[in-house]
Amino acid sequence: MEFTAQYFIEKLQMEAHPEGGYFKSTFRADEQLTCAQGERPLFTSIYFLLGSNDISHLHRLQSDELWYYHGGSALTVHIIHADGHYEAKKLGLNIEAGEVPQVLVPKQAIFGSSVEEQDTFSLVGCMVAPGFDFADFELFTQTELLEKYPQHEAVICKMAYETLD
Repeated sequence: MEFTAQYFIEKLQMEAHPEGGYFKSTFRADEQLTCAQGERPLFTSIYFLLGSNDISHLHRLQSDELWYYHGGSALTVHIIHADGHYEAKKLGLNIEAGEVPQVLVPKQAIFGSSVEEQDTFSLVGCMVAPGFDFADFELFTQTELLEKYPQHEAVICKMAYETLD
């Protein structure tokens, strides 16, 4: 049986994510810790689905995020590190093609993701530690990012919102 993106969206009860794609919160640790942002769960986890016609727009978290490949096509995680260098990591199982089954996005990095193969999707899991809170989530416009990282114009124009509504 071949599964579609809509199948996973419905069966996993996913909803639209502000950065793009779909998500479902799956776990929130009971243990709390105090960090620079305040009280946060030790870690949180979600399912995340992105179609080839969607973009996970450039954003930043105050915590590390570990991505795990679950199925569908490979997904590219685009990362502008805190020191300004850009890196694209392929999340998938084709090791020979440079894909890896998990990718770490370090805290304070600006990142987004895309599915390069047409007419398909990628289903991944994301674990954030300390745990995710929307108060720590920052979306960016192209203008904001181009002022700071003009050397990454191509990826910024592809991966960032023109405006935030």
